[in-house]
Amino acid sequence: MQYLEFEKPLAEIEGKAEELRAMARQNEKMDIEKEAAALDRKAEQMLRDMYKGLTAWQKTQVARHAERPHCKNYIDALFTEYTPLAGDRNFADDHAVMGGLARFHDQPVMVIGHEKGNDTKSRIERNFGMARPEGYRKAIRLMDMADRYNLPVITLIDTPGAYPGKGAEERGQSEAIARSTMKCLEIGVPLIATVIGEGGSGGAVAFAAGNRVAMLEHSVYSVISPEGCASILWKDADKMREAADALRLTAQDLQKLGVIDRIIQEPLGGAQRGRDETIEAVGKAIAAMLKDLTGKPRETLIKDRRQKFLRMGSKGLSA
Repeated sequence: MQYLEFEKPLAEIEGKAEELRAMARQNEKMDIEKEAAALDRKAEQMLRDMYKGLTAWQKTQVARHAERPHCKNYIDALFTEYTPLAGDRNFADDHAVMGGLARFHDQPVMVIGHEKGNDTKSRIERNFGMARPEGYRKAIRLMDMADRYNLPVITLIDTPGAYPGKGAEERGQSEAIARSTMKCLEIGVPLIATVIGEGGSGGAVAFAAGNRVAMLEHSVYSVISPEGCASILWKDADKMREAADALRLTAQDLQKLGVIDRIIQEPLGGAQRGRDETIEAVGKAIAAMLKDLTGKPRETLIKDRRQKFLRMGSKGLSA
């Protein structure tokens, strides 16, 4: 288990409990279970206290935790008969974006998401979840296909933001993001978006302009990263804590503002401490949202989606 900066006191206690148990494994005559159990109880209470009052910056750290389940984990666990579709039919296949045809609870769907990778090799291959223009154009192609065959679209969002490299800008990064966002608003099938980690900037909005938008409890969704915001406003990236508070990027703030519809609870200590439970909770939430939208006419779905985004920010402005 990788510990975050604010979890260091917890790491000490859990480390001591593990040391005691390691000593007992080496010497069967040692009886340390009582002491280890006491440390376990202390660690659990500390974990509850920590996660009861996380700051916006701490939630950002949890959302970025490398051991949280990623898009591929959700697809493998929740979808059957997944058939990946590659390429934008124009330039290349962007490995930061994965998607394809699948079945969700035996219903044919199109699933699209950002994939960050889980080790050094895969993170480099996936560009740390930062899509290039061809990734957004691939998503547009898949959404077009879903619309043509009347398939609901399910998106899983986990990106620091779109890739800001020179080549990406030369190939029309902003235009690709805008067109992907526009395509989300145009299709006449249900579009359900779930932020499973980071929802960074236009790179996230391009997949998240849906009929229903959900966020995991400790995920974040913002127009810019706290570090980027601090660099612009204060010329000091170390002001990221203040920026995180000002951005109102937590699921709890965004639900009050009407930006998202649902918060999906995470296990105590975050998704990284209960990967299977988190994936199951996301599956249940997607099923509930999909049931709510299934059978609605094409015109109703498009109007509902547009009205949802026109209303954003009108709730909770005085909070």
